[in-house]
Amino acid sequence: MTFPQINPVFFSIGPFELRWYSLMYVIGLLAVYFFFRYASRKGTLKLTHQEIESVMLVGMIGMILGARLVYVFVYNFDFYIERPNEIFATWRGGLSFHGAILGIAIALLIYSKQKNKSFFNITDHMVTIAPVGLGFGRIGNFINGELWGRVTDAPIGIIFPDAGPSPRHPSQLYESMFEGWILLAIMFLFYSRRPRTGVLSAVFLIGYSTFRFFIEFFREPDKQLGEVLGPFSMGQVLCAIMWVIGAMILTYSLNSKPQETTV
Repeated sequence: MTFPQINPVFFSIGPFELRWYSLMYVIGLLAVYFFFRYASRKGTLKLTHQEIESVMLVGMIGMILGARLVYVFVYNFDFYIERPNEIFATWRGGLSFHGAILGIAIALLIYSKQKNKSFFNITDHMVTIAPVGLGFGRIGNFINGELWGRVTDAPIGIIFPDAGPSPRHPSQLYESMFEGWILLAIMFLFYSRRPRTGVLSAVFLIGYSTFRFFIEFFREPDKQLGEVLGPFSMGQVLCAIMWVIGAMILTYSLNSKPQETTV
């Protein structure tokens, strides 16, 4: 199957361009913002509308810094140690989802301590809607023709423009389906059951890391790293760490007292 040639630019006015990939990020952020507003009105998210805007700003700063720095120091350290001026050139690509999660967590932990807010009350609501951004984000990766899968002779294989002549798994679409829409359904299923505080954050970490770990077997490893631990990629190693952290949070939440609920 030949890769569908989709213009990566959604629309342009003069020198201004809005790319599909950027649009996907905007959709994800708007989904979090409006879900936060809904949860605040409902009374489950213990933030005012003004505090929501502060949390969004703090979270975005943490996300960008974490995503970039983990990519630089974990995924491509040799390149950037020789070119330190390139570290913050994010427009040239190079972001880590695991780093984004770490950056958001650190930023929100600092915010919650300073403002005397519940860290898990914020993160539980954030991760419930976060798969929307993941689902659309991977579609953006597919439109860009990047992060393609391994070579395959399956009928679903696609010949990507910059990936050589062999058909490859459209792993971006696999990730969009499982890490996006299926995970979203799981999150709302748990959300509807009024779980204890922290459980939703744990379910997200465990669910995402499980889906991503297995889909990585169909995804081409980063060319500068390859497989880093036996047959496993760096993404799988980080997913294993994420899974353990999720399990620890789940254990803590289920055994904590009093039995507070998120919703």
